[in-house]
Amino acid sequence: MSQAKVIIHGGAGPSLQDKGGLIPVRESLHRVIVQVTQALEQGAAAVEAVVLGCRLLEDDPRFNAGTGSVLQSDGQIRMSASVMDGSQQRLSGVINVSRVKNPIDLAQWLQNSSDRLLSDIGAAELARELQLPVYQPLTDQRLYEWIEERKGNFQTAMAGVVAEDAGRGTIGVVVRDQFGQLAVGTSTGGKGFERIGRVSDSATPAGNYANSLAAVSCTGIGEDILDEALASRIVVRVTDGLSLEAAFAKSFQEAATRQRDFGAIGLDHQGTLAWGKTCDVLLAAYWDGQHIGDTLELPPGLQVGCRA
Repeated sequence: MSQAKVIIHGGAGPSLQDKGGLIPVRESLHRVIVQVTQALEQGAAAVEAVVLGCRLLEDDPRFNAGTGSVLQSDGQIRMSASVMDGSQQRLSGVINVSRVKNPIDLAQWLQNSSDRLLSDIGAAELARELQLPVYQPLTDQRLYEWIEERKGNFQTAMAGVVAEDAGRGTIGVVVRDQFGQLAVGTSTGGKGFERIGRVSDSATPAGNYANSLAAVSCTGIGEDILDEALASRIVVRVTDGLSLEAAFAKSFQEAATRQRDFGAIGLDHQGTLAWGKTCDVLLAAYWDGQHIGDTLELPPGLQVGCRA
């Protein structure tokens, strides 16, 4: 039996104050870590634990996924999410789905489908087939932000720009279960005020990727993550022989030279936890088998770390 490990993120951005302050964010992240760890200790498989963690984060309006997702330029919420089972090297997900509570549930269901990545219309039809209740993830805070930004004709770059009392960010969960299996899930409401139909990285191998050796979830500017093919790049480097820490370090050093703006978390089959960022703040927390820790107070700018 292996020791269960968990690392999660609630986004990345320019300052922690924009995420509602250190204490409430830490409490939110640590609460999820505790519940996911308990599920793993009770025998939950990696994918099950990942979906549980993503669902908990989607249900927290502090984060930009599920309830509390940001609005696109037309005032609508369109969410994306994906799951990848490392033991099967199998990705499934939904892109720009609306009016569901937990997009990660659709992503999980698609793990056993012959068609594993569905866009808006197909995802909506799947939700109808599964008889999921219609759900409105809009919060008063997100509506207020959209109304205020509409006054300026949506000129603000929304990713990383957050109201002080309600943080946001793509969420992600990476798990190694007691059987040594890896899985990862990532979910987002997008970057906010974007062009209708814009696709984030979260339901692609660039933002969410795993095999039997490593698993990575990304957050930050989706276009930057796509340009770097970040999650898959890190996993491939581990597969080719680099340690997880070295793969993170090389990938983030390269990204920094291109002025990318993002963060990522990861786990390998040996139980090594890793994180990296080029942005100021990465909202990540982890369970290393003995202690809960987080990255909330790392210095701004390029940082890479790991914990065995």
